[in-house]
Amino acid sequence: MSEAHVVTLTQAERERKWPNVRPKDAATLILIDRQGPSPKVLMGRRHAGHKFMPGKFVFPGGRIEPGDRRMAAAGALDAKVEERLMARVQRPSLQRARALALAAIRETFEETGLLLGSRDYGAPEETPEGPWSEFAGHGVFPTLENLHFIARAITPPRRPKRFDTRFFAAEAADIAHRVDGVVGPDSELVELVWVDLDEAQSLDLPTITGVILKELQARLDGGLAPWLPVPFYYEVQGKFRRDEL
Repeated sequence: MSEAHVVTLTQAERERKWPNVRPKDAATLILIDRQGPSPKVLMGRRHAGHKFMPGKFVFPGGRIEPGDRRMAAAGALDAKVEERLMARVQRPSLQRARALALAAIRETFEETGLLLGSRDYGAPEETPEGPWSEFAGHGVFPTLENLHFIARAITPPRRPKRFDTRFFAAEAADIAHRVDGVVGPDSELVELVWVDLDEAQSLDLPTITGVILKELQARLDGGLAPWLPVPFYYEVQGKFRRDEL
């Protein structure tokens, strides 16, 4: 493990006073804006009242919902992305890989009001009830072919919540629509900021988010090539490991 990839948890993150639970499948989306001299990423500050990571700056994301397995999408994930998403999991399937990618798009819509997709195909004719129905109501079809799989990380044991999170990245140019009023003082995210990668490291971040930002920089330096290995972080006997998928 290189020095850049060492995970040093904060004192709060080292607390293990909760019952251990199996991590839930989750997905996160890193939106990248390349219009300026250096790439910027979108980050949101979590509400201070949250039990899990209160007040921290994070990428929008959350766990898979049943509708993510049934939602129609335009295009398909890159074959390498599918392969990495199905690695090191029990009962791997293309449906699960696809649902993870769609969960990242849906959670971004719910938390930021940003719809990643295309208007070229019109809205999907049939959608699961709930957020996906609202998404389609704006005339946008979610698209998968431009999603990059950047990293995977599992929350350590005995934390208040545990997730097996897949980090995706996409270009801000793929945002097809924006709904205003989603972010605010009473919302899950109380503010959104576009920051370059160096500036992002100075924000109040969960440790793993700072690590993923470094992985993202390395990925950008490699041109976001789909054949680049995907880092996988998890804890064994109190120490983080970094494998590659």
